[in-house]
Amino acid sequence: MKQISILWADDEIDLLKPNIIFLESKGYKVLTATNGQDAIDMVKQHSPDLVFLDEYMPGISGLQALEEIKSSFPSIPVVMITKSEEENIMEEAIGSKISDYLIKPVHPKQILLSIKKNIDNRMLVTRKITSSYQSEFGKISMAINAAASFDDWVEVYRRLVYWEMELETSSDPGMNEVISTQKHEANSEFSKFIKSSYPGWFDKDGSDTPLLSHNLFPSKVMPLLDSSERVVMILIDNLRYDQWKVILPDIREHYQVCSEEMYCSILPTATQFARNAIFGGLMPMDIGKLYPQLWIDDDDEGSKNPYEEELLAKQLARKSSGIQFYYEKVINKKNGKKLSENIRSLINNPLTVLVYNFVDMLSHARTEMDVLKELAGDDSAYRSITRSWFRHSYLLDLLKELADQKVKIVITSDHGSVRVENPVKVIGDRNTTTNLRYKQGKNLNYNPKQVFEIRNPGRIHLPMTNVSSSYIFATGTDFFAYPNNYNYYANYYKNTFQHGGVSMEEMLVPYVVLQPRV
Repeated sequence: MKQISILWADDEIDLLKPNIIFLESKGYKVLTATNGQDAIDMVKQHSPDLVFLDEYMPGISGLQALEEIKSSFPSIPVVMITKSEEENIMEEAIGSKISDYLIKPVHPKQILLSIKKNIDNRMLVTRKITSSYQSEFGKISMAINAAASFDDWVEVYRRLVYWEMELETSSDPGMNEVISTQKHEANSEFSKFIKSSYPGWFDKDGSDTPLLSHNLFPSKVMPLLDSSERVVMILIDNLRYDQWKVILPDIREHYQVCSEEMYCSILPTATQFARNAIFGGLMPMDIGKLYPQLWIDDDDEGSKNPYEEELLAKQLARKSSGIQFYYEKVINKKNGKKLSENIRSLINNPLTVLVYNFVDMLSHARTEMDVLKELAGDDSAYRSITRSWFRHSYLLDLLKELADQKVKIVITSDHGSVRVENPVKVIGDRNTTTNLRYKQGKNLNYNPKQVFEIRNPGRIHLPMTNVSSSYIFATGTDFFAYPNNYNYYANYYKNTFQHGGVSMEEMLVPYVVLQPRV
């Protein structure tokens, strides 16, 4: 077991020698510093598990050192020790997120109690979570091997996300590696399931077909409209199930969850296809045939989904005698602020549809910007930055405004994204699509064992730019790279978040109905 390290910073450290010897006799490793600057430097160098920080030290004060330490290492618990009992000093320290506050002279038992509260308790929590996951590991593995339906995979994914989020609160990196490996195994088996099942979902007798993108609106949204309630549908582009779970606590303050389900995004799991299918109530091939003026092919220039409002109007006209609705796409802070300020005057229609693009923009920006690559370096960080955005977003302000209105809220997405790791070689001509998780073209060259290939796009209701077009989809955490620039693609795009292919993260999409709390 890792030895617990403690940094004790005090300008009279020699007088504390008995306490240090006592802690070392209990098995703790104690580092010492005599001023604030040395304390800051030692935290950066040694990353101790706990810091005892004296308030009065020459040079940088304890409170100044505390601010510097917490700005760089917010998760390290800091215990403030001072001779002063002045209320303003305590308030300032507490406001700086200290973990404990002790008044000199301190006694060994006080110190030990503080350590147990801040370190041993965390270790006990970690041990409990680790033990619980270890007992679940075998059950989840059995569920992965036995999964034979879409509902089975939804349950597997729910359990994996739950444990992934539980384990990230612990301090056992080994268990994080285990859950990551198990999720990779699950995605591998899920890809096999999709390869064998997906084409059959479009057969006339596809009785095992799950709820797909083009059926989401008539199956889930329109029944809410039939109850004469006003409905606000909020589609957050590229929102994964785990990202939904991290913003849920803030939403629960204002809403109760009526239902939380998952539907299946169509392939490709990309906005052009999945979101147009949602608003059109049709598969992409059928949109192109019925409304050719509203469909834009992969090789056309410009936005691929500028006609969402028109597609929704067409769907409502076909299926519900033209219910009146309001539609808006929020693409920046200015849009979001204006919408939040005017929402009460905009929800007089039975249906309001709002599209928020932030999460999708985040995933693309993370690919291009080094600072975001650092901030969202893995799935845990990706969830964290989503939570931070939501807590400071106009979407949360909007939801607070809507909580005062008697409306039902629907929150969903069009697809998710997956962190890609393994480059797979593919060759195509200059008209081949550029997406890293799927390719459409007529001269594709690839290893069939490494992809999910569809040689007849019409079988799964996808459009063809020419009669010999085919589609290939990357599975698991793979992404496509061209051999002539292979090393560049492999290094630049590895560990970025992409969508368009086959994975639980991309295809299993949350659909949630909320009711304002009374």
